[in-house]
Amino acid sequence: MGEMGGVKVVSKWPPVIVMVTSQVAMGSVNALVKKALDVGVNHMIVGAYRMAISSFILAPIAYFLERKIIPQITFRLMVDHFISGLLGASLMQFFYLLGLSYTSATVACALVSLMPAITFAFALIFRTEKIKNLKTQAGMIKVMGTIICIGGALFLTFYKGPHISNSHSHLEALPHNNSNHNTKNWLLGCLYLTIGIVLLSLWILFQGTLNIKYPCKFSSTCLMSIFAAFQCALLSLYKSRDLKHWIIDDGFVIGVIVYAGVIGQAMSTVAATWGIKRLGAVFASAIMPVSLISATLFDFLILHTPLYLGRCSSIISLNSFLDSFIYVTTNHKFFFPNFGYTV
Repeated sequence: MGEMGGVKVVSKWPPVIVMVTSQVAMGSVNALVKKALDVGVNHMIVGAYRMAISSFILAPIAYFLERKIIPQITFRLMVDHFISGLLGASLMQFFYLLGLSYTSATVACALVSLMPAITFAFALIFRTEKIKNLKTQAGMIKVMGTIICIGGALFLTFYKGPHISNSHSHLEALPHNNSNHNTKNWLLGCLYLTIGIVLLSLWILFQGTLNIKYPCKFSSTCLMSIFAAFQCALLSLYKSRDLKHWIIDDGFVIGVIVYAGVIGQAMSTVAATWGIKRLGAVFASAIMPVSLISATLFDFLILHTPLYLGRCSSIISLNSFLDSFIYVTTNHKFFFPNFGYTV
């Protein structure tokens, strides 16, 4: 931390490193959850257990670390956390996990790369971010990066390409006469994933304003997870109302749910909340495509999912957006003047 013109400069790299690390973990979470969904478990039951575990983990941490600084809980704050749980957890997971069940972890994480562009568009609409000059070199880099981001996601959606690996999975064993049905499910899955990503983009912006009113990240994430657990339980009724489906005896699925609850929800959401507060909503969203690389490697090396040419091409194009975005934001303060600074 240093001084610049009477303003304290906060190092920008610790929150970036934390965000990148959390997204690497999220890539593995998506790959494992996809494998668990293939078993046939209700995706919203997975979500409900995931949120409940997150609440259980964060409650004691919030109590010991934040009990002396927690602001007064008003009805408005409770409503805000209810909305936060709806946008960033329950409703988002309803569409995102449904889309994941139809596609793959690699595709799910790749479409997350649309988030910077979507978040940026919403930020301009809601006037939470401003661009002072699009005609500069930095402005053109930002626009080009956004176009590449969207183009890469669309390319990934509609083009797989040939295999470039010798890995075998259950997907390769599917009969060829089901290709039309699989293609339909694939496109439907991409649509569901996109809806989930739009909701997550809205959550990022909403969380940016909530952080100002309620700056305690652990208790905030805990409240969000509690509301989301009940919301997920209600949404699970859409697919099944049989209580037997809540009894999970598969050891692998149980392990995945615990891992997703602790790492994929509790720790990653706290990291995201802190990152949004330190970096701003749009910059934080730009780091999330890192999960694509993690998911692809985890899919290929651990779960032995086939690797396609189209996927690899999309990874290169989508992550070039991340590189250009970070370069522009860290070197040109006129994009996000609050980045790296605190009064």
